[in-house]
Amino acid sequence: MNKRLLVALVAAFIPLAAGADSRPANLDWLVGHWCGGGDGKFIEEHWLDARGDVLLGLSRTVRGPKTASFEFLRIEWLDGVPSYIAQPQGQPPVSFKLKASGQGWARFENPEHDFPTRVEYRRTQDGLHAQIAGPGKDGKEMAIPFHYTACD
Repeated sequence: MNKRLLVALVAAFIPLAAGADSRPANLDWLVGHWCGGGDGKFIEEHWLDARGDVLLGLSRTVRGPKTASFEFLRIEWLDGVPSYIAQPQGQPPVSFKLKASGQGWARFENPEHDFPTRVEYRRTQDGLHAQIAGPGKDGKEMAIPFHYTACD
């Protein structure tokens, strides 16, 4: 066997054997326990680290003594694309594909969904900022921001 070919084959399979992930999106900056809220509500998101090939998250909103809403979240690679999958209130999952990202931020989109059509996360020095956006019931663009800091 040609020595160059052998070196190329070994180099190609070393990452696979070591379990390296060649996926382009690094979302480790999302991991953590994040808290926010206001106007009498407490909102938290908890993102677990990506063990295996899925980043798992959970969100809940509490008003006074009652849980107002909850959402199961995950980011997994579907058809080779990182996809943000949300299941609010245990409803069927809705998938948003990664459309843009950079160091410490990611935007996922699903233009076929009613609202939101976009979900964006951005990590800053003071915490984690999220925003959901898309056309509102009147058809005009609507954006809802969420500002989180690390929970105590």
